[in-house]
Amino acid sequence: MWRLLALCACLMAGPVAAQDATIAPPILTLDQERLYTASLFAERVRDTLAARSRVLAAENRRIEATLREEERQLTEDRATMEPAEFRVLAEDFDERVTAIRAAQANKRDALQGEADGERTRFFQLAYPVLFEMVQEAGALAILNQNAVILSLRSIDVTELAIERVNAAIGEAPPPPVTPDPPPRRPEQPARLPAPAAPATTDEN
Repeated sequence: MWRLLALCACLMAGPVAAQDATIAPPILTLDQERLYTASLFAERVRDTLAARSRVLAAENRRIEATLREEERQLTEDRATMEPAEFRVLAEDFDERVTAIRAAQANKRDALQGEADGERTRFFQLAYPVLFEMVQEAGALAILNQNAVILSLRSIDVTELAIERVNAAIGEAPPPPVTPDPPPRRPEQPARLPAPAAPATTDEN
């Protein structure tokens, strides 16, 4: 068993020892998840979305408290109402609760969608930096570490990529949202000039 292990070690070490130290490895590896999570860009996204999530959570608590109070009041008033009147109010309340909760869920989903969109934008901005690193190293490609079964630590460029990307794009705040232009008012047809009054002649 030990002979097999020694042979494997020699086979693995042989090509590396024979390589010129100045020749870059043909394939580089990168921890894609760490590249993103350790970036200034991701830190800005996390801080921004965490603040907005706290605002949304506080808003949800206020809404739920208001709805509970309204439900309590409706329950108390039931004794003084006709059944048909109460049914109308109860159905209206249920519809409003459903609509409000759907709207709040949409806000939560929008935050998650924004997080996903910012992650995609990060890699779009980082691509030129990674491409430059491949060119500088004379490598063939950069592979995500999750797709690599066996590699040498010397070909991992994650920390260098984090440093380079942070220097190149920093926090990269999203571009300002341009508000939609107000709807144009329909053009009014041009008014024709009023007809001139007929000329009058003085009769002597």
